[in-house]
Amino acid sequence: MNTVKTLATAALLIMTGCATTPAKPPPSPPVTAPTGFINKVWKVEASPTIQKGQLYVFLSEGTLVIASTTGTPALGTWRYQQGALTMVEESQSYPVDILELTATTFRLRMHNPGEPVVMTLVPADGAP
Repeated sequence: MNTVKTLATAALLIMTGCATTPAKPPPSPPVTAPTGFINKVWKVEASPTIQKGQLYVFLSEGTLVIASTTGTPALGTWRYQQGALTMVEESQSYPVDILELTATTFRLRMHNPGEPVVMTLVPADGAP
C-alpha cells in the first residue's frame, strides 16, 4: 500500500511540474501615490523659462509627452517611486518636486542643471 501512495505522490509531483504557469501580469504603472496628473493633458500657464502653452502628458505606463506649437513633440519617461517624481528628457533624469496638485493646478519644481525651474500647469481642455 505504501508503494501505491509513493507512486501517486510522485505522479502528482511530476504532473505539477508540467503544468503551465499563468502569464505574468502586466507591469504596474510607475505611480504609487498621487494620480490626479496622470493621463491628463496639461498646459504651461506660468514659468520663467518654459514657453506658456507648452503641453505635458504623463501617460499611465510611464511615457512623458511634451508638445508645443513651435516645435516637434518630444517623448520622455517619468516615474514616481518612494514618494519622488522623476522626469527623464533626452536621457537626462530630473528630480521633480510636486508643489501643488489639484484638479485645476499642477505646480512643479524641476531640478534641471543650473537653477531649478518652477512651472504651473493647468488642464489643457479647449487649448489649441
